[in-house]
Amino acid sequence: MKNRTTLNLTFTALFAAIIYVGGFIRIPVGVIPIVLQNVLCILCGVLMGGFKSAFPAALFLLAGLTGLPVYSGGTGGIAVWLGPTGGFLPGYLLGALTAGLIAGKPSVTEKKDAKTIIKISLAILTGMIVLYIPGVIRFSFWATAGGKIPADKTALSYTLATCVIPFIPGDLIKTVIAVPLAIKLRPLLAQYLYKNDDKN
Repeated sequence: MKNRTTLNLTFTALFAAIIYVGGFIRIPVGVIPIVLQNVLCILCGVLMGGFKSAFPAALFLLAGLTGLPVYSGGTGGIAVWLGPTGGFLPGYLLGALTAGLIAGKPSVTEKKDAKTIIKISLAILTGMIVLYIPGVIRFSFWATAGGKIPADKTALSYTLATCVIPFIPGDLIKTVIAVPLAIKLRPLLAQYLYKNDDKN
């Protein structure tokens, strides 16, 4: 039991570090940059599975809240949460948890069949969608309060045009890449993260 707990903590820290490294790949696109941290949060959540899926994202977010420069672009602190992209940070956690719960705990006997492909694809895609919800809400509030919305647009249409629609193609590509990785790695990680009788 102690050894398994240590392994869970180790993988949580490792996955949080992987999410952090993803912040170094950042392509500016207007106010919202293209990053890898979003899909890495979801992927790590799917690999952990169940309620453990939230642990890496939670550790990553907590590290940033303490001021460590782990967020995209080497930023950190509460100011990032209060900025225009701040809503995407809790979205990382919600998206990872949602994806992990849909995927369920990994198993060493998990098959690489059509059912598994559909389940993992649905988990990652749903997680990516959920991730956007608090991000859109926060950005819309920021744009409205700051008078950023053009006269010919509503808060919703401006928000969707700024921080959702331009990123859909890239997020779909990320999802396509993440799915086979998750399917390949989940059975390997299951032997370290869970016992056969563990619950989610």
